[in-house]
Amino acid sequence: MKQLSGIDATFLYMETPETPMHVAGLTLYEPPKAMTGTFHEHFRSFFEKRVHLIPIFSKKLARAIFDLDHPGWVDAGDVDLDYHIRHQTLPKPGSFAQLETLVGDLHSVTLDRSRPLWQFTVIDGLADGRFALYSKVHHAAVDGGAGMVITKALYDITEVPRDVGPAPEAKQKAKPSVPQRAVVGLNDLMANMVRQHITLMTAGAKLVGSVASALLPGSSAEKKDETADKPSGTPALPSLVPPKTPFNVTITGQRAYAARTLSLDDAKLVAKATGAKLNDVVMAVCSGALRRYLQAKKKLPKTPLIAFVPISLREAGNTDINNQVFGMNCPLATDIADPLERLASIRKTSTTTKQVAGVTKEAAPKDFTMIGAPLILPGLMQLFGKSGIADMVPMGVNVVISNTPGPPFPLYCAGAKVSALYPVSIPTHGIGLNLTVQSYLGQLDFGLTGCRKAMPDMAALADDLKPALDELVAAVKAKMATASPAPAKAAAAAAPPTAEDAPAKTPPAGKASKGAKPAKEATTAKAATTAKAAARKAPAKEPSAKAETAAKPAPAKAGKAGARPKAAGGKVPAKPASRRNAKAAPR
Repeated sequence: MKQLSGIDATFLYMETPETPMHVAGLTLYEPPKAMTGTFHEHFRSFFEKRVHLIPIFSKKLARAIFDLDHPGWVDAGDVDLDYHIRHQTLPKPGSFAQLETLVGDLHSVTLDRSRPLWQFTVIDGLADGRFALYSKVHHAAVDGGAGMVITKALYDITEVPRDVGPAPEAKQKAKPSVPQRAVVGLNDLMANMVRQHITLMTAGAKLVGSVASALLPGSSAEKKDETADKPSGTPALPSLVPPKTPFNVTITGQRAYAARTLSLDDAKLVAKATGAKLNDVVMAVCSGALRRYLQAKKKLPKTPLIAFVPISLREAGNTDINNQVFGMNCPLATDIADPLERLASIRKTSTTTKQVAGVTKEAAPKDFTMIGAPLILPGLMQLFGKSGIADMVPMGVNVVISNTPGPPFPLYCAGAKVSALYPVSIPTHGIGLNLTVQSYLGQLDFGLTGCRKAMPDMAALADDLKPALDELVAAVKAKMATASPAPAKAAAAAAPPTAEDAPAKTPPAGKASKGAKPAKEATTAKAATTAKAAARKAPAKEPSAKAETAAKPAPAKAGKAGARPKAAGGKVPAKPASRRNAKAAPR
């Protein structure tokens, strides 16, 4: 038996009929080119050859002796695929809204703990001819990173499925007797308690040092913060007191669900133009949608909503199918109307909280041991739900927002191309709304999961996601257009003045010499150059005595006529020549 870690087991202890603790995915497929029978039969035949690639799918739970410690995973024997792979057909007309309602209903049902903790439902009857797969797995077995491991086992990168080979022959292991289990269980319990006690002391010391280094003036964490616009000294942590919203209540076991797809390129455009991270943009989109939704209900709090954002503790290359998660609380700036200012605020506060989370996650315990936890903790969770405390006491956050990167290339399953990968997640008492995002093939697939009583109009919030991204894109483009002057004006302003810019008409000699005043040499030279240019433009004609006299520039008056006046700062503005004046030049 492989014992569950404290984090994995917690998802079992938190589960009640009102708070199912499974995660799921809603995958949409284009019809495969070569298929016989129904897609359900086609998929079942395909998956039967691959189920061995996901070991947790052939494991079930086993309780520790006397429930003194966390349960563990044991071999389940033959897997009943008729139970684990179901089939549903949408009633006509087979709309996407009907699919969302069905997913909400399926997500409301808890998994049978006497069997492996997963179940798939193949769905057909969609009006556009596509097929869907609702895949449910208990959170005690997987987190987001482990879910991607399952995705890799299930999908191919070409239309032709790869050959994965047959399942290895199962080795029969001797089943321990009850006395043997008791001895082993007590030994594991004591060993776990000693190990966790040492780990806790070490983690506590690390945690104190890490938080101090993050918050004290001159810390390395503070020096890394190049984006925070704050004075030197102790970094200001954001306010983490959440306001009350309609979805921060005690929840029921019924689920509401909605899914939407947005452009990943648009989100990247906003991120690049503002210097933000893609995750900051995703949070800003969710923030904008929540602000619109609550404004329409006239229930927008004056203080910003706060989101819990999961952080993976999984090391690169780690493919263990278990939970390795941490998290941080981040204000969503829902009190700010301007979309770019809202994004800037999210970016700044998330930078601060990421610093603290980054230095403390190494000290965060990934396991814990508590005598009698399987008996005590579920009872406390049920008491918490029945007491209605979540209706009166804030839970620390308003909403959960998670962003999981997916493949940028197309995936195929049983020859069918995947067109969307929508997450389906978990609401809890006091936090009745969860927004999870997964990127795939140039798109952001949003899955919104909540309590049906608290969020009866989930589709309205989902419909606010696209306008929230659109306003960010529009604001960024408007800012870029304002920052870049018109090319023609910029070129005209940058061009040096030429002789052709001067007036083509020269004044009469008499007027030029009459009452002339002394001028500077530079002005006289410029006037002479201008006069020569005007003379070259005039048609050739026998010069008269007056013309010869006019051709000689008088120092003062000619200087005023030919040289453009200097503006403030000593610059000479360009003044285009008039063609009419050029034609009217004296001959």
